[in-house]
Amino acid sequence: MTIPIIDFAIYDEKKLDTLTQLAHEVDRALTNWGFISLKNIGIDTELRKETFANAREFFNRPLEEKRRYAYMDPKANFGYQAPLTETLEPGQPADLKEAFTMRDLQGHLTDDTAWPDEAFRLTAQSFFEACMQAAFRVLRVLAVALEEDPEYFVKLHSGENVTMRYLHYPSSGFDVAKEQMGAGAHTDYGVVTLLFQDHVGGLQLKNGATWIDIPPMEGTANINTGDLMMHWSNGRYPSTCHRVLPLIGNIDRYSIAFFTDPDGDTEVDCLSSCVSEAHPKRYAAITAGEHIQRKIDRSQSPEMGDYP
Repeated sequence: MTIPIIDFAIYDEKKLDTLTQLAHEVDRALTNWGFISLKNIGIDTELRKETFANAREFFNRPLEEKRRYAYMDPKANFGYQAPLTETLEPGQPADLKEAFTMRDLQGHLTDDTAWPDEAFRLTAQSFFEACMQAAFRVLRVLAVALEEDPEYFVKLHSGENVTMRYLHYPSSGFDVAKEQMGAGAHTDYGVVTLLFQDHVGGLQLKNGATWIDIPPMEGTANINTGDLMMHWSNGRYPSTCHRVLPLIGNIDRYSIAFFTDPDGDTEVDCLSSCVSEAHPKRYAAITAGEHIQRKIDRSQSPEMGDYP
């Protein structure tokens, strides 16, 4: 059992017929899975390789050096997070991963103290901008699928709440507790997530009571819908639970996640096209920023203590 693969090669935002064709494919796949793999979404292969190389180089630095760029606080949601400082699955052991988290990357570009070095900053900026454009392609297709103007979701994403994370799952150095994961079972908080995996694997999604492996495929990005898109679509597109297994094959795992989250004051309510007598409204209106911040706050482990 594998998730659908959709080719965006025909994408042209100026041609409604191509958006509509992709919308039918994406709608069918997300309705059934909440997870898909996309090809040809506009991310340059060399830029992707360079970004992964920058992430690996940073994570291979000594811990005391990485801590110089320590996570600021959940509100800023920016900086280095050491292993065992985040718990994505409440009630379970902390996650066996480290991260460099970049919310509102554009707003931090002039803060020299936030960045390990200039090459790291420039590469992150380039990849962030490429991911933003790729995410906008997906958002336009989703808007058409939900019978809205193609720019409906795009105009709600200035970037202030958009977050990119470099993630490293070490292959050694930890005793794995019972039920401990690389990333605990969770749903994503926002609209859509773009996930870029290396070759190692370990990502799983929950389908009913079964966990299904999502193996990496070269040249693709995994796309999944989050809580706010489930809300907007009145449950049509599920916010699928997923996790990352710990210590896979004695090989370090790296990934990059791009969380496309709307501006904080955005009101998210079920779209009229998704509500009918057969499908009554399931969710009350919520504010995007409040929902996302509440989920981020809850993910921070007690072990973190005060922020450095």
